[in-house]
Amino acid sequence: MSFSRKPSVFWILGVNLIYAAFYQLATKESFFGGLAQDVVKGRIEIDFIHFRGSAFADWDRATLLAYLVYAGLAEVVFFSSNGANVPPTEALYKKAIVLAPGYFGHVDPAHGQIHAQLLAGGVQELRKELGETSSAPLGIFCLTAAPLRSGESAPEIPNLLRRIDALLAQGGNVLLFRQRELYAMTAHVNRYTQAPVRFVVGLSLLIRAFEDPYFHLEGRRLEALSRLFAQNVRIYAYPMTAVDLQEAIKSFSPTALEWSDTNGWISAKQLRLAPPLSHLYAYLLASNFLVAMQTAVPVTP
Repeated sequence: MSFSRKPSVFWILGVNLIYAAFYQLATKESFFGGLAQDVVKGRIEIDFIHFRGSAFADWDRATLLAYLVYAGLAEVVFFSSNGANVPPTEALYKKAIVLAPGYFGHVDPAHGQIHAQLLAGGVQELRKELGETSSAPLGIFCLTAAPLRSGESAPEIPNLLRRIDALLAQGGNVLLFRQRELYAMTAHVNRYTQAPVRFVVGLSLLIRAFEDPYFHLEGRRLEALSRLFAQNVRIYAYPMTAVDLQEAIKSFSPTALEWSDTNGWISAKQLRLAPPLSHLYAYLLASNFLVAMQTAVPVTP
C-alpha cells in the first residue's frame, strides 16, 4: 500500500481557512483570495457561506454569495425570498423546478410585475403537466455573473445585487450562475434533482438562444441543444406582444425572422425562422421539448 505525499484539497482548504480567519479579514477579496490559494478551481466549489461574530459585522451575506460566483469559487448560489440561508443542494433537492432565466435589467414595479407573471405562468404550466395531486413546483429566477454577450465585461457585484433584490422583492427565489448558457444551468440543477425541470423564457431570449452559433462547442448548436434538453428538461416559451418583441430584439438583430400575431400577442408557434433553423425549431415544437404557451398568465393578488 502506498500513500501520496501530495496534500489533499481539503487539507489545503482547512489550513487556508485558519490562516485567512486570523490574518486576512480586512476585505472579502483578501479573505476568499487566501481561502482559495493553491486550490485549483474546478476541484472544489464553495457555494454556501455562513458567518457570525463581531469580526463580520460589516460583511453582507448577499454580497459574499455573489462574490463566490464572481470569483469563480462557485458555479451557482441560491438567494431565498424568505431570507432562508441554505445552499443550492438543500433548496433544489428532489424538487420539480421552473427556472426563469434572464437579464432582468429593469427593476421598476411595472417590469417587476411582468417578471412575476412570467415565473407564475411557468409554475402554473408545470402544475398542469404534473397534475394537481403533485406537490407545487419551485419557481426560481436565474441570473448569470457572465457577460451578456461575448466581448463585453462581466457585470459588477452591485449591479447583480440590484437585480437580485428586485426579483426577491417580487417573492421569487434566485439562482446566480457563473455561466450564462441554459445548458450549463441544466447540468448544475440536475446535480440536485431528477424531477422535471422546466425553463420559462420570453420569445426574445428564445430567439437569442437560436441565433447563438456556439462556436466554443465542437458540435456547435446541435451540441448545445443536446446538452440543454436532458431527460427531464423542457422549455416553456412565454408569449410576448409584437411591440415588446420588436423592441427586445433590436439589440441583437436576428436574421430573417418573421411572425404573425393574435390580438397583438405572439406565441412560439407563430414565429418563423429561416431554413435550416426552421426545421430544427419545428422538430423541437413537435417533440414537445419546446412548449408554446398561448396566453400570458396574470399574477394572483
